[in-house]
Amino acid sequence: MHKIPVTVVTGFLGAGKTTLIRHLLQHNQGKRIAVLVNEFGEVGIDGDLLRSCQVCDEESDAETNSRIVELTNGCLCCTVQEEFLPTMQELLKRRDQIDAILIETSGLALPKPLVQAFRWPEIRTGATVDGVLTVVDCEALAAGQFVGDWAALESQRQADPNLEHETPLEELFEDQLACADLVLLTKTDRVDQSEQNRVRQWLQQELPSGVKVVACPQGQVSTELLLGFNAAVEDHLDSRPSHHDSEEEHEHDDDIDAVCIALDQSFEPAALIDRLKVLVRQTEIYRIKGFVAVPNKAMRLVVQGVGERFDYFFDRPWQSDEERHTKLVVIGRTLDRRRIELAIAG
Repeated sequence: MHKIPVTVVTGFLGAGKTTLIRHLLQHNQGKRIAVLVNEFGEVGIDGDLLRSCQVCDEESDAETNSRIVELTNGCLCCTVQEEFLPTMQELLKRRDQIDAILIETSGLALPKPLVQAFRWPEIRTGATVDGVLTVVDCEALAAGQFVGDWAALESQRQADPNLEHETPLEELFEDQLACADLVLLTKTDRVDQSEQNRVRQWLQQELPSGVKVVACPQGQVSTELLLGFNAAVEDHLDSRPSHHDSEEEHEHDDDIDAVCIALDQSFEPAALIDRLKVLVRQTEIYRIKGFVAVPNKAMRLVVQGVGERFDYFFDRPWQSDEERHTKLVVIGRTLDRRRIELAIAG
């Protein structure tokens, strides 16, 4: 049987990977796509966000227990966590029903070790890495940073015992660029054309020859552009050098964890964001994401924050049989759940 083409979507926290994948699922052009969300949290916030993108059949989640959820367009949504190999093996059993696989890496993931996994005998006969997409925050780069909140992500990378070099964040960014088949430039609508041109020029100097940079405002870009590279990346890794080629298997610091805060409480968006910003300043928190109930609103509010930079939007109406509550995942270092809960609840 044919090998399933796999597209790896990499990029820093808050760069816009999930938004890109949501758009691709909504405009899948008839392709049956499986999405693997590399979650770092106690609940599948990113997975739930993907399932709410108007292609999910919420009444046919027969495979929820196996962490694979059916979508109405023939697609699948999976939460990977530490189960990459068994999840891939389950998907390969159904490869006659799948046209493509997307893998959204975590904001801390090095892309090359993931691609190397496709050399494993259990995977390589059934799947191939079609291409690597690197999502880059144009607004952050225009401001001279790689991410919206340099200090937060730098602290997160510094906490990893396997990364002892002087500029881990810069090197991770270089690895993401070196592994890319295409760079998607997000948040271009937040900078003027001259700044965007400057960012593009700098990126092209850093990228391997032939790798293009494409503007991707609001995650909107043609599906035909994202799929079908036929690169077989796992067979050509020597041409994609990494700062970490000689390192042992990558592991996260045990002190970096995530807590889920669930509250039977509604919030005005602006007031909640103010509380979250204060909390971030007082605690070593790197990321906050989740859903919020808003008073007198029939729509569910999505909140996503990196450091002190927050975005929020209404994504869909609350379902008639759905409990309206607030659920946030807070990712950081040595977190005190009770203190966080009290700070958010007020």
